[in-house]
Amino acid sequence: LLPLSEQSRGVLAGRHAMRSLLMAGFLLVAVGIVAAQPPGRWLLGATGRGTARWTEDGAGLTYRGGAAYGWAVLPATALRDGFVQVRFKPIAGREDQAGGVVWRWRDADNYYVARANALEDNVVAYKVVAGRRTALAPVGTPAGTYGVKTKVASGAWHTLRVDFSGSEFTVVCDGQRLFSVRDDTFAEAGKVGIWSKADSVTEFERPQHGDKS
Repeated sequence: LLPLSEQSRGVLAGRHAMRSLLMAGFLLVAVGIVAAQPPGRWLLGATGRGTARWTEDGAGLTYRGGAAYGWAVLPATALRDGFVQVRFKPIAGREDQAGGVVWRWRDADNYYVARANALEDNVVAYKVVAGRRTALAPVGTPAGTYGVKTKVASGAWHTLRVDFSGSEFTVVCDGQRLFSVRDDTFAEAGKVGIWSKADSVTEFERPQHGDKS
């Protein structure tokens, strides 16, 4: 047998690498490597720079950094008034250890989000408009107030819930009602899902949701 040329060895190495990635549940795309997306189960993506890295763990997902803001929404949902709730566990991250929920999601750059951060020990609600995130001050506080301080332990499970009706949204963390905010930027029905940020490594169970009834 003739020895393989350098080019042939490179082709074989590439095939082996591709096979390993596919066995691990990954897809190669032009912009890099992203976790394989189960059809119909999740719609995955990012707001801002980077590529969100999500891995599926049973019925839930784990966010593993990679994007300014990463989201995973349930494509079959369309809620105007209702609730979204998720159990999450912040595991690691030097810049952030965040877990959140989104509602009235229109597209990658337009939605509402509330998140808890284990590095900041706070919970904050935002609107994202044309890709720009703006904090919503809790009702009854001065303009510019940045959410509410509360203990968010790293390595522990937490439950974050938002009830939304009309222009008023109520944020509950670990069974404690923290605050409400008011905003009418997105008045129509949209998708719900989960959210994380920057270098966070955060585990999520599948979110619960329902309409107002």
